[in-house]
Amino acid sequence: MSTIDSRREQMFPTLAPQEIDRIRRFGRIHRYAVGEALFTTGEIAPGMYVLIKGAVRVVRRDPLGHSAPIVEQGPGEFVAEVGQLSGQPAFVDVHAISEVEALLIPPENLRALMIEEPELGERIMHALILRRVALIEAGSGGPVLIGPESSPDVVRLQGFLARNAYPHQLLDPAKDDDAAGLVQQYAPAPADLPLAVCPKGTVLKNPSEAELARALGMVPIDETDRTYDVAIVGAGPAGLSTAVYAASEGLSVIVLDSRAFGGQAGASARIENYLGFPAGISGQALTGRAYVQAQKFGARMLIPASVSRLDPNETSTTLHLEDGRRVKATTVVVATGARYRRLNVPNLADFEGRGVWYWASPIEARLCRNEEIVLVGGGNSAGQAAVFLRNFAAKIWMLVRGPSLEESMSRYLIDRIASIDNIQVLTQTEVVALYGSREGQLERVRWRNNTTGVETEKPIRHVFLFIGAEPATAWLNGSGIALDEKKFILTGSDVVSDSHGSHNGPTRPLPLETSVRGVFAAGDVRSGSVKRVGAAIGEGAVVGAELHVVLANGRTSFAREARSSRERSVAKQLPETTNSP
Repeated sequence: MSTIDSRREQMFPTLAPQEIDRIRRFGRIHRYAVGEALFTTGEIAPGMYVLIKGAVRVVRRDPLGHSAPIVEQGPGEFVAEVGQLSGQPAFVDVHAISEVEALLIPPENLRALMIEEPELGERIMHALILRRVALIEAGSGGPVLIGPESSPDVVRLQGFLARNAYPHQLLDPAKDDDAAGLVQQYAPAPADLPLAVCPKGTVLKNPSEAELARALGMVPIDETDRTYDVAIVGAGPAGLSTAVYAASEGLSVIVLDSRAFGGQAGASARIENYLGFPAGISGQALTGRAYVQAQKFGARMLIPASVSRLDPNETSTTLHLEDGRRVKATTVVVATGARYRRLNVPNLADFEGRGVWYWASPIEARLCRNEEIVLVGGGNSAGQAAVFLRNFAAKIWMLVRGPSLEESMSRYLIDRIASIDNIQVLTQTEVVALYGSREGQLERVRWRNNTTGVETEKPIRHVFLFIGAEPATAWLNGSGIALDEKKFILTGSDVVSDSHGSHNGPTRPLPLETSVRGVFAAGDVRSGSVKRVGAAIGEGAVVGAELHVVLANGRTSFAREARSSRERSVAKQLPETTNSP
């Protein structure tokens, strides 16, 4: 049963007249004639409409011209979904079916309503989230991807949209006549697939994630001359936690991520040891709630947006984006997390996206239905992925380099894996070779027991990798931020003694501050951090408090400190000289 069928009353509540009176101050009355549009799919929605008189029809429409009614709404009901918190494009068409009088509440006032009217705000927020869930289930209002479901590029684009909770549809041209016609018209060469047909009619040929995001209006063009109180790089648990705490305290916040919200935590099929969720919660659901919560308090999301360089200067720090844009902020929080390591197999890169996966979502799971697969890793993420994939794969060979799972996995996951018949754990074992087809698809995997030396080769087309983490800090080169020997960011008392001081003393930065004043680190990217979701969220809260210390002390001397750091670096490279007599 779909969400719209099972939870209709929660999705479409009716506000009482006195409740509407309480929120009139947040909007202005607008009137619409019969047939006039309130929302148009693909166009920026003006905000949330509360219907005072008349009725509207909500219709889903895809870029291929197919449409179907969703619901009719009347007095006391409101028209919006969660995207209207941040001024995103609409996913539905809404037209007046009688003369309509409605209270239009723009995004900034909708966020204020959530804060100032908490009881009403809770009901409205719950409905907005459920409506997005229903739109995702139906694929309403987003792009239509056209190509074979097993195509690596189809999987890539589907994964990008799914991780960003963006509705979309997939049509296989071998099974759908409309899709076949578009392929014939727009994609005569196989390399042109998949096509992405966007709501406003744009057809993209095998686009990058950034190209697709721009065509969909996912990435807003921000004010180039604005300086935010805080810019957060990374939208995993640490970054989102920082955004929630900082924005709720009234700071202007912008969050940037190169791909999607959620980070590695978003890959967790079910987290069962996170405080307050005794039945467990998926990483996507947990971080999705945080993503909406941050926007509720006014945090600006810029996703996808890749940061290539951090440049401290006299009055602020500038983040240089790969697309040429710049974002300025008084303080910066680096929460870029860590990435799963790659196998030490020479041709591994050839099979990434073609049978080698770093993510275990329903998209990848459908590809390995009723097949044998290999899953490499012995940590909690690997365990959660194995438990999830067991419902799809015929058998899971779980390869662990260590002598047992006890060293790196929670007990509840160890016990669960032991009870599952189609998961076999092989300890002290690692992959030594990958073999593929002429088309580049992974076909066979060989692994070796490092104790006995025995090697095994099997016809396996899918390998999932969850083998430790490497920090995402390469983009910080030249910034003056000190790293440890493994390239994680040093903070607080771990910053070397010749680094500059900070706001709590002449020689020591704040606990989560880096060697550059006003730049902080939180979560997995930080040296010495506990690599757990709960710890990352806690560090986000701590950074939120430390930001106030920096901002309360006024603007920091970024240029002087950056220059001093560069001078020390240059001095180490100069030869020693002696004075002439």
